[in-house]
Amino acid sequence: MTKIERKPSWLKVKAFGGDQFNEVNKLLKQYELNTVCQEANCPNRGECFNSGTATFLILGPTCTRNCTFCNIGSGTLVEVDPDEPRRIANLAKKLNLKHIVITSVTRDDLEDGGANQFLSVTKQIREKLPNTTIELLTPDFKGNAGAVDTIIEASPDIFNHNLETVKKLYPQVRPQADYDFSLNLLSHVQKKSNIITKSGIMVGVGETLNDLRELFYDLSEVKISILTIGQYLAPSQNHLRVSKYYHPNEFDLLKEIALGAGIKKVISAPLVRSSYKAEML
Repeated sequence: MTKIERKPSWLKVKAFGGDQFNEVNKLLKQYELNTVCQEANCPNRGECFNSGTATFLILGPTCTRNCTFCNIGSGTLVEVDPDEPRRIANLAKKLNLKHIVITSVTRDDLEDGGANQFLSVTKQIREKLPNTTIELLTPDFKGNAGAVDTIIEASPDIFNHNLETVKKLYPQVRPQADYDFSLNLLSHVQKKSNIITKSGIMVGVGETLNDLRELFYDLSEVKISILTIGQYLAPSQNHLRVSKYYHPNEFDLLKEIALGAGIKKVISAPLVRSSYKAEML
């Protein structure tokens, strides 16, 4: 495998640590909960934990897919934990979270893809924190409209589903996913509810500017309100390698192009991730 190019200076982050960071880690262990921050080795987890926020990862730490960019592992799947929603709501209340992001591994082994667990978590949080906003970041449910309707029933404040990359790169980047399934999922939620829809992509995996323009217009066609754009960082030399490190100025350009395509709000910077500072959106 080709050695990963050294990261440029604008991608360097501070070392993790601090009392709040350690406290959130301690509580996650105590409540037996997972976060995508840890499982996906997010570069922002130190900053987020120190601000008392985290993106909860439901349905276990292992995935039924093998996306070449992702650090979440595949392997032995766990049973759906009916008590997980209660523990998440209790920890969210303890941390006094104002905005909560719930995501999951992809569970193609489940008939509903895990949609009912999203519904249960949302209900539990609403009961304990009625004024807290909730964002659900879901997998594609293999295009299952019934599962998507369950998410609509949950009525989150924001529905988030990431395209991740441009259409032509799906076979290399997301071989078990389908670009059109993802677009249709976002369209379905937008048409059948008043829920704000959101998506996210990473750049630096081999896309061209024209590929990105096409993606922005596709997302505009399904009327998403929020788009996040960030730099792909290879978790290891065994993952998809970085083809390009975009300069911050290029992220500014991508933001302007996406806004010009008709997307209402665009957050574009090297270290932006789908749920990074989501409470501020």
